[in-house]
Amino acid sequence: MRGRNLSRSLSLFLIRRPGVEVPFTISYHKEVVKNDIPALPTAMKVRIRSAIETKLTMYPEQYALPLRRTLKGYWKLRVGDYRVIFEFDRSMIIVLGIGHRKDIYHRMKDRIGA
Repeated sequence: MRGRNLSRSLSLFLIRRPGVEVPFTISYHKEVVKNDIPALPTAMKVRIRSAIETKLTMYPEQYALPLRRTLKGYWKLRVGDYRVIFEFDRSMIIVLGIGHRKDIYHRMKDRIGA
C-alpha cells in the first residue's frame, strides 16, 4: 500500500478523540493542516470535521468511494461540493487532501507525485 512509504517520508499530525474508542486513528498530512483547512469556508470546516470524525473513524469503506486511474489506492469522502482524499490501513486513516471537487484531484496528483 502506498501509505507505508508516505507515512514514513512525510511528517503527519496525529489526531485522537480523548475518551472515545474509535477503530481508526486519524492523521493529517502537513499540507492539509497548513493549506487545505485554512482555505475552507468556516461552515464547511465544521461539516467536514464532523464527517471525518463520525464517518471515517467508524466505517470508512461504507461512506467513502475508492478512486481510480492515477489515484488508485486512495479513497474519497464526499461532503457537499468538497472532497476529503485519504488512504487507510488496518488502524490508521491518513487524510491527504481536502478541497473543492473542481481542483482537489489535480492538487492531489501534484501532492502525491502521481
